[in-house]
Amino acid sequence: MTAAQKSVQTGAETRVLAGKPVAERVFERLKPRLAILGEHGVVPGLAVILAGDDPASAIYVRSKTKAFQRLDLRAKSFHLPASVTEAEILELVDQLNADSHFHGMLVQLPLPPQIDAHKVLALVSPLKDVDGFHPENLGMLLIGKPRFIPCTPQGILELLDYYDISAQRRHAVVVGRSTIVGKPMMALLANKWERGNATVTLCHTGTPNLGLHTRQADLLIVASGQAGLVRRSMVQAGVDIIDVGMNRIADDSPKGYHLVGDVDAESVRGHARALTPVPGGVGPMTVAMLVRNTVLAAEISIGGTPTP
Repeated sequence: MTAAQKSVQTGAETRVLAGKPVAERVFERLKPRLAILGEHGVVPGLAVILAGDDPASAIYVRSKTKAFQRLDLRAKSFHLPASVTEAEILELVDQLNADSHFHGMLVQLPLPPQIDAHKVLALVSPLKDVDGFHPENLGMLLIGKPRFIPCTPQGILELLDYYDISAQRRHAVVVGRSTIVGKPMMALLANKWERGNATVTLCHTGTPNLGLHTRQADLLIVASGQAGLVRRSMVQAGVDIIDVGMNRIADDSPKGYHLVGDVDAESVRGHARALTPVPGGVGPMTVAMLVRNTVLAAEISIGGTPTP
């Protein structure tokens, strides 16, 4: 039994891994880089393409835009109707690729059903792909030479670093196989570098007896999109849990809903060593990493070769 497991069994409270202080540290560390860009007359700019009227997407875009405004950076949203054609959205991507005012470009997902998201993401310039979803950037990540790391996985690494939670030589289990979180998270944790070097198991909706695998985790990242999927009986004492889920549950509150994660938080408290809250855990980190990636894109635009 590890020291972490013993501490939980003796009644220690589960540590809450809040994202806000970590995001604040990221923003503070960006200031010297922004000052250097300013000396070159460069203000990092982000273009956001939002198609349709998905309320969750609109909320995400507003939160991202606010972060840019706070740091006096440029951010502009291009809101297209749900009826937009694939040709129209591809034409806009082409225009933004050529616009030097925007160093980064983000295509807010999901796109309307008539749009091939893979085709759109592949057209975004790899040097403006601050989401890290372009095939070239995903390939660079896989070989251990990343340019832009997808924002949520990168934010999780920053969160673990801030709270001094190491992945080194641990068994990390990732639940979810999306290219947004699960697959890049798997690569980052498995790569031989300071923030990785873990043994990684990737689980998904096709995994039989999910609990058999999650109970083996020292470090558990859950990005399944299923509210309360992981319960106390599915994890060992002393596990560190990163809950990426953000699920709306209808209620009779003024908003009409409340947010919960993919982990049944109440059941794992006092059992897990650490847990990210929902909301307020991974969410602020995703936004902070988008800002940092856009700053990186601006640096690349003037010939810089900084480390992500």
